[in-house]
Amino acid sequence: MSAAQGTLQHTAEFTGVQHHPLMEHVFATCDVLGQVCLRDTRMAFGPLSGRSNGGIVRVYNTKLSRKSARYLSNPESSSLTFDRDGSKLAVTFLHYFPTIYALSDPHPLAICTGRNAPDRTPIPPSQRTYTNSCTMKSGAFGGPGMDEDDMYGAGSDDFRAYVWKIPPLIKLPSNDWYTREWPDTVAFAEGKWENRYVPFEISTPLARLNGHKSIVNSVAIHPSLLHIVTSGVERQIVLHSPTPSSPAVQNLQPTPPTVRTLQPQDLAAQRTFLRALFGPHPTLHEEIEDDEGEDETISLFDHILREEGEADVFTVRRWGEDSEEDSEDEDEMMIDIFDTSLSSSDSSL
Repeated sequence: MSAAQGTLQHTAEFTGVQHHPLMEHVFATCDVLGQVCLRDTRMAFGPLSGRSNGGIVRVYNTKLSRKSARYLSNPESSSLTFDRDGSKLAVTFLHYFPTIYALSDPHPLAICTGRNAPDRTPIPPSQRTYTNSCTMKSGAFGGPGMDEDDMYGAGSDDFRAYVWKIPPLIKLPSNDWYTREWPDTVAFAEGKWENRYVPFEISTPLARLNGHKSIVNSVAIHPSLLHIVTSGVERQIVLHSPTPSSPAVQNLQPTPPTVRTLQPQDLAAQRTFLRALFGPHPTLHEEIEDDEGEDETISLFDHILREEGEADVFTVRRWGEDSEEDSEDEDEMMIDIFDTSLSSSDSSL
């Protein structure tokens, strides 16, 4: 096979690719336009005469719909991963939540949020919780000692990593878009006038992992031991375990019960940020004080968080916005399509 025959060209930058763990010809891709596809190597590579549609065998539903918006949103899909048997696919979206798909279903089954603490206590609006707005993140499935991967972990902009327990796919309930509260309910839709799908929300994480001073980007779950490692914009990787010792490590210290608070910008923080942005940067052969370099990195990402953190995906990633000319007609169509009076009367029969 020539270099050209072994290359798949795309109209947008790929942000992730994963080979299916069991099916040798199947792989998944995601890109900056939010498109997530399942592809077959036999149709994606080789002579042009043997290729078909970029090898795509399934396109997953990744666009978002909200009643208060006249348009959809297509969040950037920054990474994806399969579970161990390839029955589940998790996608990390920028400005949205990790989303779980069944391999055979284009519509999402669940989203993983941080609405509650692990003890099921709702997170107050004044406190930060799971968000992903500032860096490229990747998640991971895991299930130490189990026959299947029933956990999913991901990093967050609130300086934590999150681990959710994923229910069996057949037990994930579906939500009715038409009976949900209107203003903030977000559904997935393949097009503006297509059916809406509201995935099940896993709002209570199994665990929130502390120990970092800034954004957490990556999570890895050990395949057999109760170990999770996390990394981010800092210079260290943190090992987490529910016990202080295991067959692999001894005398682990507890991580702090809280995380650092993102403070408003002050003069000292502004100076550190400018030094990180415009100051001299050491080469591999130059030494730098660990604390100084770490502080500058943290200050840089603190500034980014203040500017971009918790952005509304419907504001920063618009798709299919209407023109002013047909806004009135659209209002009438929205009323007809989303009218719940019929469903309400049916429920009383």
